[in-house]
Amino acid sequence: MKPLTERDIRTSFVNCSKGEAGRLKLPEDFAELPWEDLDFLGWRDPGAPGRAYLVAEREDRVTGVALRAVSGGGRAFTARSMCSLCLTVRTGGGVALMTAPRTGEAGRQGNSVGEYLCADLACSLYVRGRRRSAAEGDFEESISRDEKIARIRGNLTVFLDKITR
Repeated sequence: MKPLTERDIRTSFVNCSKGEAGRLKLPEDFAELPWEDLDFLGWRDPGAPGRAYLVAEREDRVTGVALRAVSGGGRAFTARSMCSLCLTVRTGGGVALMTAPRTGEAGRQGNSVGEYLCADLACSLYVRGRRRSAAEGDFEESISRDEKIARIRGNLTVFLDKITR
């Protein structure tokens, strides 16, 4: 992913108001982000953990979506869950249901899209081996790193298309 400016990010949001996009808190480590290792920029709002944001390049433009994280509730701490973007298996609440209001008329009617995503939205780093999941040793994949990167990008496109169509 190419490095983005704060303005690029704030003007990219398609499913929230300009006011909300203007007030959102950027990641605390924004100045040190490993842009070359990111397929998308995703982060949780440190002041409001139920809020999350995802920004990605799509067809030579930047698209940002606001997300709401749903807490895991009564799941056992050792339960395993899989992220629908990177297919990383996580334990202990490492995957959360994230919902995004749809754009356009569907969004005005209150429709949303939900997916199970890595709770820290660090999918790109898991795919590249820069972060490891506690359950990772239990499930070995036979595809290459490049194939995993292509898969996450494809899954990301499908997710964003569900929100914006």
